[in-house]
Amino acid sequence: MSKPPILWTNVFVFLSTFLIALIGVPLYGYHYGYQTEHLVATIIALGFAGMSITVGYHRLWSHRTYEAHPALQFILALGGAFALQNSALHWSSDHRIHHKFVDQNGKDPYSAKKGFWFSHIGWMLRDHQPERYDDYSNCRDLQKNKIVMWQHKHYLLLAMTLNFGIPIALGIIFNDIWGMLLTVGVLRLVLSHHFTFFINSLAHIWGKQPYTDKNSAKDNGLLAFITYGEGYHNYHHIFENDYRNGIKWWHFDPTKWFIKAMTFVGLTNNLRKVPEEKIKAAKWKMQKQLATQKLVTLQGKTDLLNKLDAEYHHLVEEFKRYVEIKSAYLTAKKQAISDAALAELKTNYKLLQSQIKMRQQEWQALINEIPA
Repeated sequence: MSKPPILWTNVFVFLSTFLIALIGVPLYGYHYGYQTEHLVATIIALGFAGMSITVGYHRLWSHRTYEAHPALQFILALGGAFALQNSALHWSSDHRIHHKFVDQNGKDPYSAKKGFWFSHIGWMLRDHQPERYDDYSNCRDLQKNKIVMWQHKHYLLLAMTLNFGIPIALGIIFNDIWGMLLTVGVLRLVLSHHFTFFINSLAHIWGKQPYTDKNSAKDNGLLAFITYGEGYHNYHHIFENDYRNGIKWWHFDPTKWFIKAMTFVGLTNNLRKVPEEKIKAAKWKMQKQLATQKLVTLQGKTDLLNKLDAEYHHLVEEFKRYVEIKSAYLTAKKQAISDAALAELKTNYKLLQSQIKMRQQEWQALINEIPA
């Protein structure tokens, strides 16, 4: 079987920028030196490009996890072109296909089942799925978005203008055009590319699967630091419509923080969050599944297996009651009901809240009993 044709433009861009970043950037630094402004400008430009992909291309347009003001969309569209990862329409179409057919070779554009190299960059070096360049039927919603379609129509012009214009402008301001072209232009571009590509590759290879093992996606807190919060990929693949990837307050997810912060100035709204009960249910189900798999391979653990089943059933049922009472209490607080009725609901809510906390602690203690 013949191999798909090579996409020479992509090969040239990726190879040339990588070699310049690897050889040209340090050589220029050795002979001419870099100043603080080079470092600061590169970091800011890297963040602008990267966050435009995560905030815009990914969580806004691919998954519609929130709504954004046209002014913010315009800025994100420019940043996406600066990131040089194709138009928002094309990127979103590929990404929606990835989620629909994740890990299915031949359907998933960057299937991790084909190995690190393919999922990281190889899928862009050959024309493996030429039909993707003509069919945007899975993005009819985006085709109604004037900003998305404007960027798609003028993508090449925007990408060239921004990728050369911004470094040159900074070079004129700081009197070092070549230095800025190398750092803000090339080095920033290479880092931005590979930080994003790590989500397609490393985030499907390295990490944990606390919510689902139905696909290869992994949660990796370390990876989140260079991907603006996208490292919590196992969570994302089961709850793709959540505007957050890192759901705990301590999770490093600057994309989530930015989206939330923009609500206070009216630039974002209708942020979508997966209900707490669904998240917990997925995590407990996964814990039970892994624990059961361990126990069935051990002899003499029937009692522990039965206890695990019973405790899981009680935990799920009790949590359902807690969620119902919590919902009723919060609804009642907004309505004009008697103080006595509200007090009774509050008492029941607080009691169940305490009980479910204890039940979760008991469940976790039981999970910890399972031999490694």
